[in-house]
Amino acid sequence: MNREDQVLAEDTSAFEPLYAGKAPIEGLGMRFGFAPWDIGEPQRSVMDLERAGGFTGPVLDAGCGRGAHAVYLSGRGYPVTGVDISPTAIDDARERARAQNADVEFMVADATRMDGVREGFRSVLDYGLYHCLDDDQRRVYAATVHRLCAEGATLQLFSFSETAPPGLPPAWLRVGRANLEANLSEHWRIIEIRETSSATRFTRAFLEEKRDAAPEGGVEFDPDALDEDDQGRILLPMWHVHAERV
Repeated sequence: MNREDQVLAEDTSAFEPLYAGKAPIEGLGMRFGFAPWDIGEPQRSVMDLERAGGFTGPVLDAGCGRGAHAVYLSGRGYPVTGVDISPTAIDDARERARAQNADVEFMVADATRMDGVREGFRSVLDYGLYHCLDDDQRRVYAATVHRLCAEGATLQLFSFSETAPPGLPPAWLRVGRANLEANLSEHWRIIEIRETSSATRFTRAFLEEKRDAAPEGGVEFDPDALDEDDQGRILLPMWHVHAERV
């Protein structure tokens, strides 16, 4: 299958072509040439969390993508290792680190195994990785990051919630509280699960254009039902899970 023919869907992991702008996401009823979660800067919720003392180094950024959070945390003085399954994303992350003179170790690895990743992390940041895994992978992933972490380490996990309006994100990317508790609790003591939001590269105008161009019923979401930030970026509901290593 060509990269251009791949689709990021519930039963695939086509992140490599998606980062290269080649693969759509199944279930949205539209095509776009970008990774919608990659806003080119850290998410406000992560910056607020860091300012509130939510991280202790060294930090593992699991599913780091193009490295915005890893580079930000490095700039705030934390030793950081960023791991992602996409070589394209890791190449871009290394370039970002070079451009910002950030000392971050980036590695290509499957997050459920973390082959070659050292142990001893005091904090884990998962921004948008957990909801891309199936339940079997989620349980293995929870055990893997537990193995890599020191006693008393914290997990800061951000995942799409089931509270979003219909259509966006796709249903298979939405996670319930019970799912988080079931898959994490063997290795992590959940301290808090609270609601927050994530900025995307979507704008209301972009989504309206896609809706109007689609066949009737082809786009299931209503752009007017979605919130936006002060830069006009569409916000999607997220869970923020704060947990401690058992």
